[in-house]
Amino acid sequence: MIQERLLEKITDRTITVGIIGLGYVGLPLAIAFSSAGYKVIGFDIDKDKVKQLNAGQSYIIDISEDKLKTAIAEGFIATTDFSILSEMDAISICVPTPLTKAQTPDTSYIESAVSQINQFKRKGQLIVLESTTYPGTTEELIEQVFKQEGYQVGLDYFLCFSPERVDPGNPVYNTQNTPKVIGGTTENCTLLGKSLYEKVIPNMVSVSSPKVAEMSKLIENTFRSINIAFVNELAMLSDTIDVDVWESIEAASTKPFGFMKFQPGPGIGGHCIPLDPMYLSWKAKEFNFYSSFIDLAQEINRLMPEVVCEKASEALNSVQKSLNGSRVLLLGVAYKSDIDDVRESPALEVYELLREKGTVVSVCDPFVSEFRDRTGNMVQTIYTSDAEFVSYDLVIMLTPHQSFDLQAIALDSQLILDTKNAFQAIANDKIFTMGKMAKKKRLPVSIH
Repeated sequence: MIQERLLEKITDRTITVGIIGLGYVGLPLAIAFSSAGYKVIGFDIDKDKVKQLNAGQSYIIDISEDKLKTAIAEGFIATTDFSILSEMDAISICVPTPLTKAQTPDTSYIESAVSQINQFKRKGQLIVLESTTYPGTTEELIEQVFKQEGYQVGLDYFLCFSPERVDPGNPVYNTQNTPKVIGGTTENCTLLGKSLYEKVIPNMVSVSSPKVAEMSKLIENTFRSINIAFVNELAMLSDTIDVDVWESIEAASTKPFGFMKFQPGPGIGGHCIPLDPMYLSWKAKEFNFYSSFIDLAQEINRLMPEVVCEKASEALNSVQKSLNGSRVLLLGVAYKSDIDDVRESPALEVYELLREKGTVVSVCDPFVSEFRDRTGNMVQTIYTSDAEFVSYDLVIMLTPHQSFDLQAIALDSQLILDTKNAFQAIANDKIFTMGKMAKKKRLPVSIH
């Protein structure tokens, strides 16, 4: 039978694995399968990425060039030729799932990948969707398409959903040591999917269906979004009632049960937390169900860059300056520390809002040499060593990379707004920290 033949190839590692999408999810997965002894082909529509990879040049911070070159030596290749999909025994789809301008799911990348697979499919293939999406996607966008072609899931091919859990730059957890959920359309689909993945990810968690697996990923990230919004609101409240929210959170976190620590900041970023809750909210509205928690959390988190600008104005007002005409340096444009990823970074919105207010804005980030502004123009960042901190009216800490010399920055800067409590160990009256700014004495100078 088809199932037995595929399982045998998985077991003896003669299976050929195709990975569609070679970004932060797909490339680490491809390297993991390659290191486990499988033949791996990576597919991407970006010719430059494919050329880089085949030359042994990694553009992903978690994949060293040594790892990539080892994979190449073991047979890994990247290609833009999707006709080779017909040679794959298993195919993992790791493409982006962004939002449209109307904040609704954009599944066009999944649909494009499925179209390519459908064009070059053959019986006996295992297909696994990893892209984060709404419950029902695997059935609607893959199973139904193949059904129209006369392919029966569980007999002619095998289908699973297994949500990615990549955390770029995480020094502890990676593709291989992070537990992974998988749900197949049929029991034998789950069996085959788990059998393949557990060769590289030992801790596989089987669930009853793709829908359950799809929902699990949205729960994970919506949980984070809601709790981040909660502490962001607490930070705003604390500034109002003169309480140090950071100290209060640390105190609360000493409780060994029933509490999980989240910290406030300038907003949420990355490809998951800002987007995934909207997939769930959108799906809920299809059934006339409106999630107040999700929508309120999104509203608060989207508001935070504006709050940063308001706090920047307060800090400047304290020295009788305004945002208009002031020189401001943003420390960090990546969405989190020690990575080069700027996707959905709140720093990008802070940059745009400050410029709208007439502020002269510069950006310093040791991991990001350039980024595109709202109009599509490329903005060059400055090196930390070249930053003359004293020349800026205000320095705003947005992303506390470990390489930032906080003592030197505090010593050289005229005024600092700290959105992440990075300077907590430094006692300095010129440092304003969001979440404990009420203790600062400010002069009521208008910014208008």
